Amino acid sequence: MKTPHIPVLFQEVLDSFNDVKNGVIVDCTLGYGGHSSLLLENKDNIKLIGIDQDDTALNFSTQRLESFKDRFETKKGRFSHTILDVLNEEDNVNGILADIGVSSLQLDQKDRGFAFDSDSLDMRMNQDSELSADKVVNTYSKKDLERILRDYGELKNYKAVADVIVKNRPFSSAKELSEAIKPHAPHGKKIHPSTLAFQAIRIEVNQELYEIETLLDNIRNSDLDDCLVAVITFHSLEDRIVKKRFSSWSKNCICDAQAFRCECGNNNSIGKVITKKPLEASKSELKANPRSRSAKLRVFKISR
Repeated sequence: MKTPHIPVLFQEVLDSFNDVKNGVIVDCTLGYGGHSSLLLENKDNIKLIGIDQDDTALNFSTQRLESFKDRFETKKGRFSHTILDVLNEEDNVNGILADIGVSSLQLDQKDRGFAFDSDSLDMRMNQDSELSADKVVNTYSKKDLERILRDYGELKNYKAVADVIVKNRPFSSAKELSEAIKPHAPHGKKIHPSTLAFQAIRIEVNQELYEIETLLDNIRNSDLDDCLVAVITFHSLEDRIVKKRFSSWSKNCICDAQAFRCECGNNNSIGKVITKKPLEASKSELKANPRSRSAKLRVFKISR
């Protein structure tokens, strides 16, 4: 079976989970099984549970990892809440991995509408979802478009881009949308000029930041102990959320900074941050897989 997706930071992920010798590892974003395959191949005594909301990914990974069927299972759903099902069913979860990003196959399949030259306008990771890029682009008010372009795309000229969309819609394809906004998008960066606008729309369609926040909150509020949590992000909005959450998890005192004295008990830490700075792709990986250039891996060890 041809593997369509190169997992980013694969060596860094393996190194991060080096001390997890047994129990269950949960791959919250199974995708096409890249990271899961590596973990199963290198760890004979672990069971792996893969979560994904994309049927194509689930079917592919089930076939790809057939040889590990005794130690591998899948669950369909949004990782933010499906993780709770896993934690309620398994009492020895020792590792959690989340690769927050669109897989290469999703990007490359033009009928999924993620690519700039796609003939569709979709961008749904879960194709059963009601909200699509078509609905966002063609029905959102100008004010709402400005909000997502500003907050999720961090576009300085978000008003101008929103104005172009409203004046030129309806759009029937990602290609058509990209061509319309390209002249008004930021240039000079090593990315396609429509990247940030497409990022904003995709985040809105899939509620990606909410997903990350909910996942981390559910992990924080669980009874997990002696568990490694590793999260790979692909842009600053995601990385900022993970960095702040991990930092707060490591603090004993969570009182307001203006508090005269500690009133929280000073015992709120659930572990420690393993990566003071995020791990990034090596030069050799960047050369082999350019899509890894924005990937950042942060790791936290829960030890209550």
